[in-house]
Amino acid sequence: MKRALLLALLAVATPAAAQPLRVMTFNVRVPVESDGVNRWEARRDLAARTIARTRPAVVGTQELHQRQGDDLVRRLPGYRWFGIDRRGDHADEHMGILYDTRRLRLIEQGQFWLSDTPDAPGSISWGHPYPRMVTWGVFERAKDKRRFRLLNTHLPYRAEDEAAREKGARLILAKLDTLPGAMLPTILTGDFNTTPDSATHAVLSSRLTDAWLAAGRRGGPDKTFHGFKGIPDRRIDWILTTGFTVRKAATLTDHRGAVWASDHFPVVADLRFGKK
Repeated sequence: MKRALLLALLAVATPAAAQPLRVMTFNVRVPVESDGVNRWEARRDLAARTIARTRPAVVGTQELHQRQGDDLVRRLPGYRWFGIDRRGDHADEHMGILYDTRRLRLIEQGQFWLSDTPDAPGSISWGHPYPRMVTWGVFERAKDKRRFRLLNTHLPYRAEDEAAREKGARLILAKLDTLPGAMLPTILTGDFNTTPDSATHAVLSSRLTDAWLAAGRRGGPDKTFHGFKGIPDRRIDWILTTGFTVRKAATLTDHRGAVWASDHFPVVADLRFGKK
């Protein structure tokens, strides 16, 4: 019953010209053999089906390795992905962005690092152990030529990294004014590794709207990280927007027995261009 209700929530019942822009954020979890029954090879089909059944126009992923991105687009006709990894190549984690080429045209793309030297690949500042970055793209929707911008990130994970997460959030907001498409409706997807009562969320929500909180309708649990257990304990995966009205949002709990699409539940939101 819950799955049927969620599918009904996600169903698009509006005319084609008025269809919203559907966006997903999805931490796909790195491919490691120690995940056992939930290793990537066991769940990649399920991860692809999770995307396919909800048909987002664009997906911001985190922890994506190149072979995972390639595996997904092989299973998702019409989709492509782009991005470089956090060290500036393709051997490590990407903040890869997948998009449906039948609905969107990629106009421009790029990346920057969350550090004191944001143009330096692999750069680290503020005391956390791994490079953190943002991948961005400017898109044009095929059916109505509307353009928008999406930024995708993954903030530091340790409890003691809140100050670094806050600095990263401030840098992202500053970059909104300098990246291409500064006047366009904008989406920020990510695994923020902190909760909505944090200073990081307060910084971002000073300018961006949390889609989960703003949605007219919501489905699924509010929390998103579950560690392959199916019982989430924190809402750390967010979609934030400006220049859009959020129609609905849903947290997706796809699994096949003990196999889950990821250790995070992906989140989707339907967005309408413009504000109420």
